[in-house]
Amino acid sequence: MSRRPLRVRFAPSPTGSLHLGNARTALINWIVARQTGGTLVLRVEDTDTDRHQEGAESGILEDLQWLGLTWDEGPDVGGDYGPYRQSERHSLYREAANRLLDGGRAYRCFCTPEEQDEERARLKAAGEVPRYLGRCGRLDPGVALKRAEAGEPFALRFRTLLPGDDPQTAEVRFHDRLRGSVTFLARELGDPVMVRRDGRATYNFAVVVDDAAMKIDLVLRGDDHLSNTPRQVLFFQALEADLPDFAHLPMVRGTDGERLSKRHGATSVAEYRSKGYLPDALLNALILLGWGPQGDDSNVLTPGEMIDGFSLDRVSKAPSIFDPAKLDWLSGRHIQALTEEELSTPATCALIGEGSLPDQALEPEAAEWRSGLARLVQDGIDRMEQVPGRAAALFHPGGACDPTDPEIAGLLAAEETRQVLEAMLQSASDDVPTDVDAWKAYKKAVQMVSGVKGKVLFHTIRVALTGAVSGPELDRLVPLIGSGSSLFPGSIPSIPDRITATIRQIDG
Repeated sequence: MSRRPLRVRFAPSPTGSLHLGNARTALINWIVARQTGGTLVLRVEDTDTDRHQEGAESGILEDLQWLGLTWDEGPDVGGDYGPYRQSERHSLYREAANRLLDGGRAYRCFCTPEEQDEERARLKAAGEVPRYLGRCGRLDPGVALKRAEAGEPFALRFRTLLPGDDPQTAEVRFHDRLRGSVTFLARELGDPVMVRRDGRATYNFAVVVDDAAMKIDLVLRGDDHLSNTPRQVLFFQALEADLPDFAHLPMVRGTDGERLSKRHGATSVAEYRSKGYLPDALLNALILLGWGPQGDDSNVLTPGEMIDGFSLDRVSKAPSIFDPAKLDWLSGRHIQALTEEELSTPATCALIGEGSLPDQALEPEAAEWRSGLARLVQDGIDRMEQVPGRAAALFHPGGACDPTDPEIAGLLAAEETRQVLEAMLQSASDDVPTDVDAWKAYKKAVQMVSGVKGKVLFHTIRVALTGAVSGPELDRLVPLIGSGSSLFPGSIPSIPDRITATIRQIDG
């Protein structure tokens, strides 16, 4: 990778949510900009009014910001090469198109959509590449101008073959950073439309005008755009603009090898964000699509490590497989690497979001409790949507034990269980355990008062407080119940209330 500062761009269309494949493209553009001390341009390609979705642009920008993929120029931050929405750049496209028209490299096309469809169908039936064969390109320019002035609708088309070009052998070549030299036969491109009959620039023409004006050095995008590139190369050359480098990333596919789609499950950043995945974990999974660190280096990477280690030279040309199970594994490793302070807020927000805790759980006086929550859930989750399940014992009311569970039924019927419960209630009336030391003292007091020890003692305590014979470590759980019932009395039932409810269940 060249270390000269590179200007790169990510150019989403606001036609839906940010897809994982596009997020991978944004990530690699971001890495290249940061590696080279260059510039990441965010350009919104919003000329497809038929597919435009209200709110899609803001959603895409929010997802990029959540991922930490910041840009240096764009519609919200400005820059020297704006505007950064294509819908605000129509005058630039008209000016460039008129230059090519005046120079004879473009012409007015009056063919109707129906006539063009018929031509493409004939070519397809004959086994040829469907394309426009340039009928209107043979019109006298003066005649074409008069028809246009008379109000006849027309599009502007690019003249692919010049006088002297051999239509059988003329080629368009360009270099791709991943694929090397790429060649297309010029005659198979037809004469592409630059400006539609309604006056809107086509995608292929607009992106060339924009990339040239914004001085983009490297066009890095998905290989679904590979077939667009020869037309774009011709536009660059005709406009006498510097040709950028190209790199076309392999497509992202599901575990069945098919293009990643809704039938594979979640496909957008927003969906994974809503499930509580960490942004760094999702970035980690995306960067490993078709690339990996060298040697024995770990696949668990921070964004900084991605910047240090990534190289386009080692990106595979084969399609990449996105495996949700691998994302889960990576996300779990990233959660394990968080400090208690880093995990405490998102874990608490997960409980607030599903209604288990009040907003006050984020107040400063609950900071120590939040750290305890982080310790409780950290070992058992790989995304934040799993926090409520992992922390469910905190909210158990007591007494709702499953009598069909043989182990619980046997425990509730034992005389020693009653002794432990009464000792628990007596000891809790003296001092509810709100920290580890108080919990240790509480255990000792219950054992001394009841005269019971071992498995029966601890299973009774757990069943009384959580309704189950297994679950999170009591050393972490009980202090959280004790302190949480004081901090959030409407959300976390107290230890005495749980014990009393369990005794009532036994008594029937």
